[in-house]
Amino acid sequence: MLKLFFLLSALVLSASAALAQTYSVRAYGAVADGRTVATAAIQKAVDACTKAGGGTVEVPAGTYLIGTVFLKSNVTLHLDNGAVLKGSPNLTDYHAYTLPQYGQNYYGMLFTENAENVAITGEGTVDGNNQAFYDFTQAKTIDSVTTRYTRQKNNYRHVASGIGDGPVVPKDRPRQMVVFSVCKNVTVSNVSLINSPFWTLHFADCNDVRLTGIRLYSGLLVPNADGVDFTSCSNVTVSDCDIQAGDDALVVVGYDHHFEIPGYRNLRHVSENFVITNCNLQSASSGIRIGFLDQNTVRNVTVSNCNITNSTRGINISLRDEGSLENLTFDNIRIETKLRTGDWWGNGEPIHISAIRGNADKSVKMGRIKNVRFNNITCRGENGILLYGTAESPLEDVEFHNLTFDFTDSPLNGVAGGNVDLRGNLDPKFGLFARDIPGLLAEHINGLTVDNFKLNWVGTKASFLSNGLEVNHFTNLRIRDFQGAGAPGNAKAQPILLHDGTGAVVDGKVRKAK
Repeated sequence: MLKLFFLLSALVLSASAALAQTYSVRAYGAVADGRTVATAAIQKAVDACTKAGGGTVEVPAGTYLIGTVFLKSNVTLHLDNGAVLKGSPNLTDYHAYTLPQYGQNYYGMLFTENAENVAITGEGTVDGNNQAFYDFTQAKTIDSVTTRYTRQKNNYRHVASGIGDGPVVPKDRPRQMVVFSVCKNVTVSNVSLINSPFWTLHFADCNDVRLTGIRLYSGLLVPNADGVDFTSCSNVTVSDCDIQAGDDALVVVGYDHHFEIPGYRNLRHVSENFVITNCNLQSASSGIRIGFLDQNTVRNVTVSNCNITNSTRGINISLRDEGSLENLTFDNIRIETKLRTGDWWGNGEPIHISAIRGNADKSVKMGRIKNVRFNNITCRGENGILLYGTAESPLEDVEFHNLTFDFTDSPLNGVAGGNVDLRGNLDPKFGLFARDIPGLLAEHINGLTVDNFKLNWVGTKASFLSNGLEVNHFTNLRIRDFQGAGAPGNAKAQPILLHDGTGAVVDGKVRKAK
């Protein structure tokens, strides 16, 4: 019996040792000179590791030029301190795929699908080499069709010289830099992800994901260079990350329509059970975006103890399609937003919630945004807080508790101020359009609570600024302890303006809407 015990113990230890084996990419021929393409050598190391039952593929210090490498189950890709995987500037080094409507495209640097127990760890760097795929001397501009309803018309976000805030002009480029598709038990920790030519890190239809301690800098001038995108994922923790992205920094959506890109065909649709905490976020678009087009339900998301700074939008909750965005909680968040030049979405709103149809198929029923809670939020921004439902999809049960907002003057008011950005909907008149701006504007909302809201107008002079708190087309409104006034310099501005609604109680007293 004792012999059997020792034999079984030896077998377990032997199996554990096999799983713990380390496979150095150098041993498989990878050259770290930054010039020799090392894709095949690194792939050999990954294949050997997974064939043996799993372990660690080690990337020692040095710069390795690669195209597309496919990670697999039970493999940890570990980047040593000083190790750099750098994207090849040659598109033919990346794995190509073809879509009928888009033609030939290319995967990015690291692609993993239908895998489990997979990780990227270490103090090293994945560098997408976006300098090879953009013209950094030219900026994209917004066309006159898009700007025709703005306050400034053709002068909207105009830059007299140079590229302003970008975005710079893309060339042909690889797609998502790092992808996990239909994977279980995924960890990405501590690595740096920089200079992505497209979305930086994409989790599609994944379950049990841990993202911690990463440094992600895609470049604030680079369009489409999202930070981290979660599409149809469940049971996710994001913590202690520093993300600075040219497009949305952190995205959670639940796609309802299947991708046709290989590896994206089995989406479960719903995204649920997210915890996001202790992160610093910057974006030329939204710091955090939840929902948008091609959408199904996102639910049970908790965000806490985060800083969103130097962003065009802070928190963006947008619905344009079916499904719902529900049970969303934001606690102890600092938000700083500003107006920008160039073709970026968003217009300086610290908080943006909108539900307006973007799906032209009228048989598709619009979803709902409901049960959204904001607690202990401090904002500083160059445009107002926006809650914009529609008669077809009114917002439901939105609460603010302990909200402070410093509404500041902007040097870009002349070229960008006094507008609302609801792009992605069907009616261009309500895409990007001129409107007087209150401190907080709510349209078509059933169940709004504003409890302890302090609004400060800081150096503001623009004539388009209006009321402190404005609510239109509502039911069941509760306002308590609002500390603020209408915009200074506007004699018609009111502290609180209510229109077309029922069930309003302000500081314990029933108040009728006009």
